[in-house]
Amino acid sequence: MARSPLTLAASVTSALPRVGVVGAGNLTESATGRYDAAVVQLDDGRRVVVRVPAAPDAASDAASDLAAEARALRALTPGVRGLLPFRAPEVLGETSLDGARAVVVDYLPGYRVDAAHLPPGEGVATSIGDALGALHSLPLSIVRTEGLPSRTPEQVRDDVRRTIDRASETHVAPISLIARWTRAVENDELWRFESAVVLGGAAAASFLLEDVDDIPQVTGALDWSGLSVGDPATDLQWLAAAPAAADDVFAAYVRRSGRAPDALLRDRARLYAELEFAKWLVHGHDADRADIVDDAAALLLSLAETTSGEDIVTDAELGVDDAIALLDRVPAAGTAAGTLADMSMQTDTYGADELSLWDEENEGRTDAAADPSDQTQPVAPLDLGSFEPQPTVPPLGVAPMETLDGPMAQRDDADSGPLEWADTQAQAENSRAADAALRRWLAR
Repeated sequence: MARSPLTLAASVTSALPRVGVVGAGNLTESATGRYDAAVVQLDDGRRVVVRVPAAPDAASDAASDLAAEARALRALTPGVRGLLPFRAPEVLGETSLDGARAVVVDYLPGYRVDAAHLPPGEGVATSIGDALGALHSLPLSIVRTEGLPSRTPEQVRDDVRRTIDRASETHVAPISLIARWTRAVENDELWRFESAVVLGGAAAASFLLEDVDDIPQVTGALDWSGLSVGDPATDLQWLAAAPAAADDVFAAYVRRSGRAPDALLRDRARLYAELEFAKWLVHGHDADRADIVDDAAALLLSLAETTSGEDIVTDAELGVDDAIALLDRVPAAGTAAGTLADMSMQTDTYGADELSLWDEENEGRTDAAADPSDQTQPVAPLDLGSFEPQPTVPPLGVAPMETLDGPMAQRDDADSGPLEWADTQAQAENSRAADAALRRWLAR
């Protein structure tokens, strides 16, 4: 039997000494039945929430999750909370009720929207995406220094393998799905991701919203028991249940997170969503619950029919936005000062016609006669991209590409045929022009 709000309210006075209770009521939310919960009004004007594991047969898992959530919320110091654009509950106290842990946290106002009812466009979808992006941008040290779980991509991948193996051992999951998931878990590209601070399985209903200037905004987040370092895709798997709003949520998430592009993030999120059915099947099998097994089998059969012939990973290429974002994260390769490679980076806007002018101006002048102090001509960057690549860069003072002076000079590679005389002359002229321009630049 569920505990009454008055019974739960009495536990608040034990967890919070020197406070009075002036009212209590059921916590109106889409609870899963794992906890008894109540909203309690205190005599100092505050409202708090008290939660206790609901029943003995669920106490073990529920109590473990409740303890993990209390620990995670305590890890959110005032400094950490200041990095988030929304509030997280604060643990005010704990006590024992009927031998079970009772946790009291402050009450966060707001409403929640299930994924299936999430509207597209600006508002709920973009605000949830923004909130998730901010959460995943938190420093990893916040979790690691508190001793909370931290899993590498390979550990996450191994967990997925075990789930697939367990589902296969039931002999209930369709073979086509087992094969689909196995191909995904063996795809190395899928598991090259950057770990992040995650809730470990957020849902659309994990976020509380309030209307600010008639626009829904995330003002709070619940469900912190899975706070850890792991795959950010675990907090996006619910997008599969919100097809109308998924693109808007994801776009807002990418804008806010500032993370390195992950072209397969949504593919992993899709895999995790499908594996929830597999976990439900394994749970029913382990608990010897035929009703749960039958329910999971029906869900998996429907999924197998929907995904027939398709793979989780369909396109591993980066999009344009991802590629642009990636460019900002690639440091410029350093080169030794004074090298030709370094100068070519700085002289990259010459055209071929401009180079011919350099060549004509220096015609008849030997390398030794060139005046290195002449700075009367403006110097612009040089584009070497229009020239034929050479096997080596000749040192200054040596005539470039001497082997191409003959009418039938050969390419360096054995598979190439002879060059035509016109091609040979063009390459030689281009090489001389480039050499003259580089000398000019060095003389400045």
